Amino acid sequence: MPNRQRRAALAITMGAFLGLAGALAAGPVLAQAAPRTDLVVGMRLEPPHLDPTAGAAAAIDEVTYANLFEPLTRIDAEGKVVPGLAEKWEVSADGLTYTFHLRKGAKFHDGTDADSADVKFSLDRARGAESVNAQKGYFAAIAGVEAPDARTVVITLSRPDGLFLFHMASGDAAIVAPESAGTNKQTPVGTGPFKFERWVAGDRVVLVRNPDYDGPKPALERVTFRFISDPAAQVAALKAGDIDSFPQFDTYEALPQFRDDGAFTVMVGTTEGETILGTNNARKPFDDVRVRRAMAHAIDRKTLIDGVLFGNGAAIGSHFPPHRAGYVDLTGLYPYDPDKAKALLAEAGLPDGFETTLRLPPPIYARRSGELIAAMLAEVGIRVTIEPMEWAPWLEKVFKGKDYDLTLIAHTEPLDIDIYGRPDYYFNYRSERFNAVGAELDRTQDSTKRNALYGEQQRILAEDAVNGFLFMLPSATVQKSAVQGMWVNRPIQANDVTGVRWK
Repeated sequence: MPNRQRRAALAITMGAFLGLAGALAAGPVLAQAAPRTDLVVGMRLEPPHLDPTAGAAAAIDEVTYANLFEPLTRIDAEGKVVPGLAEKWEVSADGLTYTFHLRKGAKFHDGTDADSADVKFSLDRARGAESVNAQKGYFAAIAGVEAPDARTVVITLSRPDGLFLFHMASGDAAIVAPESAGTNKQTPVGTGPFKFERWVAGDRVVLVRNPDYDGPKPALERVTFRFISDPAAQVAALKAGDIDSFPQFDTYEALPQFRDDGAFTVMVGTTEGETILGTNNARKPFDDVRVRRAMAHAIDRKTLIDGVLFGNGAAIGSHFPPHRAGYVDLTGLYPYDPDKAKALLAEAGLPDGFETTLRLPPPIYARRSGELIAAMLAEVGIRVTIEPMEWAPWLEKVFKGKDYDLTLIAHTEPLDIDIYGRPDYYFNYRSERFNAVGAELDRTQDSTKRNALYGEQQRILAEDAVNGFLFMLPSATVQKSAVQGMWVNRPIQANDVTGVRWK
């Protein structure tokens, strides 16, 4: 081959090589530019099942709320009531009739239409005699549910309920179909933008995007909820890149190392989680208000917040979150005063104190708080035996069976001060005065008047020292810096991923 031809051939070969190299180089750049469509979310606790209408465990809603199941209304990231399965509604002037108009084209994940008959079934089931709904009280005011046509639901109340739209936005009010209601615990079928793919017990639940969803499609195609209870393992999983976002991250001592790492974002917001030293008011000696007040004086909440939450969180003096309108600061009612606690115990006929048992569920905040509180109570003569429990036995024995002296738990349901008016609730608290204010609250629509009534209820609970009111559980989220759309605050117990995307 002449030199000229060899040079031409070489030029062509080099050009082809450079073109190929350029294409190879461009490939990864283009791949990196395309946002991911999968997400791995870390959770501390595995749900006992996946039916939000049949259980009290917050982990159920953390997987299913807004993702799999939709109520008539729903709560958004700001804590406001917005449309859910119902696109709009009207309320009668007397506050007794609610007319909901359902979204056209809404379907369950099995392809069947989601219509007014399903709403009637869901609400009648939730309020029926055989209901196992953890928040059956949310439906107590309903006198009747009618379905005049496929897209219209008319709900009549027996009395005004100022929180009715709010309660209808809860996971407990999720709309289910009669055909699948009986199997939702293991294979949930809802109307949400994601549908259930599989559950690997002890490890993860996987959801995939619902291609037939009638509303805006989420950016994510697949979401995996992974269950990691061990604090060290949570940190390791984030550092290794196995977890993309970890809401409710409660290894608070690890937050500084993630804040200092540009690969991560740390968000700390508010929750509805009033953390309490739950007290069996019907069991001696806790049926004596002087004993309950003594315990309140024996607990140093600042030390608790510093030691357990590493300074993240706010002290409370009653069962109400500081960030909500209507909050009354009652943290000064029982200042830390061991001498006052001892005097109250002596006045109650217990100068040498007494022995008791503290049953603790698995969350880290509960286990750590329990150890500190036991030490504080010991200083005033209350000798505490700690009994750690797994989640299912705690729900069965403590929450349902009311078989306990003391426990420690965060109540994460929003605006749930009404639980103190339930005669069968596990605190075993009875107060005609509290119930009278609650009845007035149910009849009141005006927000200013409602907030004043909330204040009255808070004072009653604080004066009665029903429980040891400790702190608000903070909402800490650690995630990869490219993740966008996870909630900062936690107005409801949910990991709503419907608006999450990658940069």
